[in-house]
Amino acid sequence: MPQKKSGLPFEVHPTPAKGKDGQHIVYVRPARGLKLSMKFMDDFCSKNYGMRYGELTRAFDVFLRAAAEKIAEGYRIETPIGSFGPRLSLNGTFTDADEVKDSDVHIDGVDYNPGKSWNEPLEQWLFNGFQRVDNPNTQELMADEEHLEEALQKSIGKKGYTTAKAFAYHAHLTYYSARKQLDKWTMGDNPKLLKTMDRHEYIYTET
Repeated sequence: MPQKKSGLPFEVHPTPAKGKDGQHIVYVRPARGLKLSMKFMDDFCSKNYGMRYGELTRAFDVFLRAAAEKIAEGYRIETPIGSFGPRLSLNGTFTDADEVKDSDVHIDGVDYNPGKSWNEPLEQWLFNGFQRVDNPNTQELMADEEHLEEALQKSIGKKGYTTAKAFAYHAHLTYYSARKQLDKWTMGDNPKLLKTMDRHEYIYTET
């Protein structure tokens, strides 16, 4: 059956879980690599939504500064595109709540909850439905040692470390497959990588 030429593009990937037939259950995700810059959106809104060029960027810049000020005071901000609030973590592991002091707490980013705010606007534009696109064969990529090594070096770059998310992007793998490969490189008597927890995610550095 020929594939559609329009619609929201998606890919199909296997999960670790298996179904009743013994095969891996699959899931769908948006096609990889489809991104637009803020500059594009600024230009798009100026041409199609009656905004002055740069107005969208300036509005976001002001909102970011103002929202950061109020989030740093502990507020959750409700907006037309969802709510934003502070996400906190502890510097260390505690079992006694009374031992936690002010200095043990740090900001760990911003928690975003879109709620149902995107449902109606998105549904207005999904009249073309969905279209499946061909995605790389995970098993073939995992068996290509040269490809994996090249992807590893690209994901490490100048930072000196990589994460499962970064490696997945450069290797064209799912998050699960990327993490599986990275963990494989940390095993054995002479591991290729060292795995370390950094706040809320694991980072991998070359040994």
